Formats: sequence, structure tokens, C-alpha cells
Amino acid sequence: MHEQLVTAVPRERPAAQRPAERDAFFDNAKYLAIVLVAVGHAWEPLRDGSRAVSALYLLVYAFHMPAFIVVSGYFSRNFDASPGRLRRLLTGLVVPYVVFETAYTFFTRWTDQEPDRPVSLLDPLYLTWFLVALFVWRLTTPVWKRVRHPVPVALAVAMLATLTPSIGDDLDLQRVLQFLPYFVLGLSLRPEHFRLVRRRAVRLLAGPVFAVALGAAYWVVPRMSGAWFYHRDSAQELGAPAWSGPVMTLVAFGCSLALVGCFLALVPGRRTWFTALGAGTLYGYLLHGFLVQGARFWGWYGPAWVHGPLGVAAATLVAATVVTALCTPPVRRALRCVVEPELRWAFHREPPQPART
Repeated sequence: MHEQLVTAVPRERPAAQRPAERDAFFDNAKYLAIVLVAVGHAWEPLRDGSRAVSALYLLVYAFHMPAFIVVSGYFSRNFDASPGRLRRLLTGLVVPYVVFETAYTFFTRWTDQEPDRPVSLLDPLYLTWFLVALFVWRLTTPVWKRVRHPVPVALAVAMLATLTPSIGDDLDLQRVLQFLPYFVLGLSLRPEHFRLVRRRAVRLLAGPVFAVALGAAYWVVPRMSGAWFYHRDSAQELGAPAWSGPVMTLVAFGCSLALVGCFLALVPGRRTWFTALGAGTLYGYLLHGFLVQGARFWGWYGPAWVHGPLGVAAATLVAATVVTALCTPPVRRALRCVVEPELRWAFHREPPQPART
């Protein structure tokens, strides 16, 4: 997620040496997905007593993280475990994980009134699970690139995970395994696949599909646990028969993919006012959780009006505004040392690569 900077030079570089421009479509998609993540977290305390909010929440949770993970997988296609990429994996995922896992532990000691909550790097707290998952997924990328049918194999792994409550909470492995198919799907995609979902016919269908999905979510809310879309528990832990785990994995995967396709169809492909913010989505993701956690402690959800339509709209606007601000260049410059540190002193200098002829 490093921003690529183009420095002006008096002489034009050869085409092979120019830095590749960022694709506005993917930056737009990442920004809109992270806004939905923040909005979903803001809606969570408003679900009680509101079937409509619960339906919106379920709809968003059905596709916002899958969309983010598919795009992450797509941009992990070139990961080859080379020294440089391993170094970026450590500095871009492991270091932020340690920093924010510790920070969230101390923060929630205060907000949750649990002063003895231990700092445990084996038990990801709140949002930090995604850093662990992305680390594991990227490390296994070379393996998935060698598998003949990677997506069905990844789906089989996810289905088996739902049958295995003994996996436990260490490193949030249930989520790592159950979300794995979306990452592997991203690895398998090519630019032409994204062009397919951006066709005019798909864009015209996206709105009606979302409307039908919202109606289905409204019907499902009192009949099914939305925890199936969290992908963090086995079927037994959700109080369901074991056979339902693999079935729900396939159902959730199909529903999520349809909604991800509709979401991507509606993402603008041109540069917009928020395109540049797509380079800072990791900052928005990791930082907005402090406000979400603090909002409950500070009693922001206490007034009765907050649980009405005006309160839902206000919570949506605040969440979108805050996460937008957290993706801006000033925030990224201020916190780059903990979110995207260089740490060159900690690694051996990479030997120069021989010139290709």
C-alpha cells in the first residue's frame, strides 16, 4: 500500500524505468471499501431493536471485507518471497501488528474497564486480525500460484475449518482460513476480469441486485445469525449442526462474490476527489477503531435519538468523515513510522541485481 511518488526530472526517463501509475479504479475501490468498514462498525451498536439497521449491517458485512481481501489478493500476485518483499512484509504487517495490538490492548483496558487485560500477540484484538491474516496469506502465495485449482482447494480448506472448533483463537486462525478463498480468488484474477464487471450491463444490474439483497437481508435478520459472515467461528460454536458449516461457507461465498462484483461495478474508474485516499486505507482501517471503541465508553450511543433514523444518519456521516480524514496524507506522514516503517537498519543490505540483457 505504499504510495508511489513520481519525481520530476529534467530529462525524460526510458519507459522501462518510469514508475507505474496507480490505477484510480483500485484506489477508489479500496477507499469506498474502508468507508463501508467504518460505517459497519458505527452501525453495530444501533442494531438492537432496529430490523432495518440490522439488515443494512448484514448486507454491508456480506461484502465489504471480501471486496477488500479480493483486491489485496490481486495486488499480492507478484509476491515471490524475495528478500525485498519479505522485508516489506515484516515492516508493513508484522511491525504494525505488534504496535496496534499493544495500543488496542492498553486502550481497551480503559474503555472496557479491564485493567488486567494482557498484551497477547497470539490473540489478535479487534481489527488487528487482518494484519495476521494478510501476513499468512501472502506467505503462502507461492504455494497457491503452483496449485492447479487454487480457489476450489482454498474453499475446501475454509469448509473444513468450519468443522474444526479445536482450531481455537490463536492468531484468529478461523478467520484466516475461512476468508482464505477470497484472497486466493484475488490471486487468480487478471485485469480482464475486472473489466468484465465494469461493463455497462453489469453496472445497470448492480443497483437492482443490491436492492434485492437488502430485501433478503431484511427477511433473514430474525431467522439467521449474521455471524456466518464474520467467518470467525466454527459451525458448532455458532450452535449449528456440523454439516451446516461447509454448506454456509459455499452459500456465503456465492452471495459475497455476487455483491463484490456489484460493488466493483459501481466503483468509478476515473480519478475523483477521494482517489488519492486509496493509498492510505491501512491507516484508516487501523486508526478508526479507537474512535469506535471510545464512542461506547464516552456514551455517544446513549441518547434515545441516536437509535432513530437521524442518529443512524449521523453515525454514518461521522464514521465516513473520520475514516476519510485518517486516510489523508498528513495522517500518513505523521504515522508512517509505525504503519509503514522502513527499518533499513534491521536488515542486511540487498545485493544489487545483475542487469538483464
